[in-house]
Amino acid sequence: MTSGIRFENVSVAYGRSVVLDSLDLTVEPGEVMALLGPSGSGKTTALRAVAGFVQPVSGRVFIGDRDVTGLPPHRRGIGMVVQQYALFPHMRVEENVAFGLRAQKAPKRGIPARVAEALEMTGMAAYARRYPRELSGGQQQRVAIARALAIRPGVLLLDEPLSALDAQLRSGMLAELARLHRELPDVSILYVTHDQVEALTLADRIAVMDRARLRDCGTPQELYRRPRTEFTASFVGNANLLPVTVGSGSVSFAGADLKVPTAEVPPGASATLCVRPHLIGLGDGPNALRGTIAEIQWRGSTHRLYVDVDGHRLKADVRELRETPALGAEVTVHFAPEDAVLLAAGVSDA
Repeated sequence: MTSGIRFENVSVAYGRSVVLDSLDLTVEPGEVMALLGPSGSGKTTALRAVAGFVQPVSGRVFIGDRDVTGLPPHRRGIGMVVQQYALFPHMRVEENVAFGLRAQKAPKRGIPARVAEALEMTGMAAYARRYPRELSGGQQQRVAIARALAIRPGVLLLDEPLSALDAQLRSGMLAELARLHRELPDVSILYVTHDQVEALTLADRIAVMDRARLRDCGTPQELYRRPRTEFTASFVGNANLLPVTVGSGSVSFAGADLKVPTAEVPPGASATLCVRPHLIGLGDGPNALRGTIAEIQWRGSTHRLYVDVDGHRLKADVRELRETPALGAEVTVHFAPEDAVLLAAGVSDA
């Protein structure tokens, strides 16, 4: 079953509080779309509007070509996985996975095969007779995913499905979800998360949400390498955001003229320069800036240097330091012109 998702000017409000404001967004058939944003940004509300758990005050929600805005959840043909798994503790794994099929009144003869297929797909076939209390957190999450897949949905909704797992389990489940996506290329997935690593790892596109509105949307590479807004730059990956004045082919910052692409911003305008920490080098080079070491953090494969430059703190992720500079030491940092992105003032919405 192939289905996409389409939001047409969807708003949701609780009393006078607007929690989702005029969302226009399309998830293509077979696409993984991550809704990324801080708490209260509207991302979970958008997912619940697709599921049918909240009713928009305006706009329409489509699954495929069907307007499902007024349909109850059980008639939408979706699979859903939530943060806390929501498994029935008194049911064995196979009974939990079969629950959605029975709720849909699927033919009884076909249910065991569908359950076995879903458990095999999620690597849980050997645990069919166990109860949820006999499983680890990661295994319970696999069962929840198997239950969602058993109904063979055209749309799979994932609401922060890995947030209750520790870092090691989360990494393993990310790999499993990526594998499932490859094996189910026709299923559209809407994935809600506040974790940028999950979004960058899994999504074909990321919709960045903030304060009930869609702020930006694009592929992970587009949003990371060429963000359109300061919010996107700071929320998708880590970023140095430097206030600059635009010249002709350069910008002025901390008394230095920095060569960066300026074609989209007129000379004389104020703007923000975005440079990722891993693209800033230590020592002489193009676009050199002098500063003092304010803090050093060892992060295993890199050192995170915090460098004060004219009252602004720059972050630089530097590999293989032969000699770690002392706090307060004067250093030079630099970055290549092509590694900087100039963000025009006042650009805030997608």
